Amino acid sequence: MLPTILSRFLRPHWPLLVAVVAFQLVQSMASLYLPTLNADIIDNGVATGDTGYIMGVGGLMLLITLVQVAAAIAAVYFGAKAAMRVGRDIRSSVFHHVNEFSEREVSQFGAPSLITRTTNDVQQVQILVLMTCTMLVSAPILAVGGVVMALQQDVNLSWLLAVSVPVLLVAVGGIIIRTVPLFRKMQVRIDTVNRVLREQISGIRVVRAFVREDRETQRFAVANDELTDTALRVGRLMALMFPVVMLVLNVTSVAVLWFGASQIDAGTMEVGALTAFLSYIMQILMAVMMATFMAILIPRAAVCADRIHEVLATETSVRPPANPVSDFDTSGEIDFRDVEFSYPGAEKPVLSDIDFTVAPGSTTAIIGSTGSGKTTLVHLLPRLFDATKGRVVVDGVAVADADPDALWARIGLVPQKPYLFTGTVESNLRYGRPDASEEELWQALETAQAADFVRAMPDGLDAPISQGGTNVSGGQRQRLAIARALVKKPQIYIFDDSFSALDLSTDARLRAALRKDVGDATLVIVAQRVSTIVDADQILVLEDGRIVGRGTHEELLEGNETYKEIVESQLTAEEAA
Repeated sequence: MLPTILSRFLRPHWPLLVAVVAFQLVQSMASLYLPTLNADIIDNGVATGDTGYIMGVGGLMLLITLVQVAAAIAAVYFGAKAAMRVGRDIRSSVFHHVNEFSEREVSQFGAPSLITRTTNDVQQVQILVLMTCTMLVSAPILAVGGVVMALQQDVNLSWLLAVSVPVLLVAVGGIIIRTVPLFRKMQVRIDTVNRVLREQISGIRVVRAFVREDRETQRFAVANDELTDTALRVGRLMALMFPVVMLVLNVTSVAVLWFGASQIDAGTMEVGALTAFLSYIMQILMAVMMATFMAILIPRAAVCADRIHEVLATETSVRPPANPVSDFDTSGEIDFRDVEFSYPGAEKPVLSDIDFTVAPGSTTAIIGSTGSGKTTLVHLLPRLFDATKGRVVVDGVAVADADPDALWARIGLVPQKPYLFTGTVESNLRYGRPDASEEELWQALETAQAADFVRAMPDGLDAPISQGGTNVSGGQRQRLAIARALVKKPQIYIFDDSFSALDLSTDARLRAALRKDVGDATLVIVAQRVSTIVDADQILVLEDGRIVGRGTHEELLEGNETYKEIVESQLTAEEAA
């Protein structure tokens, strides 16, 4: 897939490539002409003692050398510019394409692999473009031009070229063939190291809590050793490359001098011609060596390009509608109609026969045992997944037909694992609505029961938040995530087990504040604690992906055994009534 990636991302920068080729052509032509001028000085100037001829041709050689240097600098400049732009474009394309993925595709690749593909893999392709612009363009010109110019100097020694070049190509080709699978394995093992390292850094508290530092150190050591072993095997093969090239180069040089000296002694060749022939054969072999160096880069870049193409060629399972609808009829109505959802390759659906309606402005709670499908169900609303059967309708429009931006603008999601971004409290709160006033931010914090601890921070709204919100507690992180959703002021709120880290008192105050401040909005609450949902207008009881009960807390307590079991596992039925 390397040609596909290169053609796609190099095409917009063809003016830079034209400039590179032009300057490389000038540089190569200068390199090819200089040995001939040097031969003229030796044979026609030095041999006759003509100082004027030597000065004239020498001056011309100096001028051509200056042109060669200028062309080389310009070629590297434009080549580097093209390579950096290609790298930028590939990274941007991968990033924007990944942003369109649903949770299914992100899980399929894994975050560490996607990071490696966007950074390390793109860098390998970028290096290949740079080396191609600075070396590969001039290599064929020097090789072909060197053969032509060498034959003009002496035809009798041309058999040396016919022997040395194929020997070099066969030796280098054998090494390259063995390195390709190793490069592929090395990229996979870089993914593994990134994954293990990311897990250990993210889960450092768990590691320390269970005193598993030694085990995690060993696990990283295994991944690191596997990568090192593969890299060493690649390095050993690559270490053979230049000795092989230099061996052929030096043997050829000795052969040229040996057989050329015989011809000079016989009077069939002049010293200048031999010097020029030697220079040309060195240029030819150096061109082959440059191509060899490229051959080192191409296999790894090809592997990386395959991995990049795999991401770019993967279509999201949540496809945007052909004719998106952005006009919604009502405000906050939700309707699940015979909905079913299955993961690819799963033996049975995660959700089956899901039928319910949520009236605008009401509160619907979803409760059930772990793995019953609660989170999957609410993820169908903002279309993080697509239902495999049935329809999910929001405000009269099927989510599969809705304009994604218009749909997401109506929904405020607080995920099961709240995530905060690097920045400040303020920047995180404004994530859904950048134009929110400071007064609205504080109002959202008051409702989310987060205002007190934010005021206690030294910088208030400007207090720094680290990646993932790791510098605040779990309960504070949840409340800031709730406040972020409140700032957005959507028609529908989805709280996916978003009160689990709160104590009962804070939970009660937050729910009371929500009823007061967002009473007109529709609330969908996924919860494990019965106390969180006792006041809901409708409670859905999920078991094995099916709705096995619906009604108010009192109705379910009287007539639903599954709900009663959940209640009794947390508190007695009399306490819950």
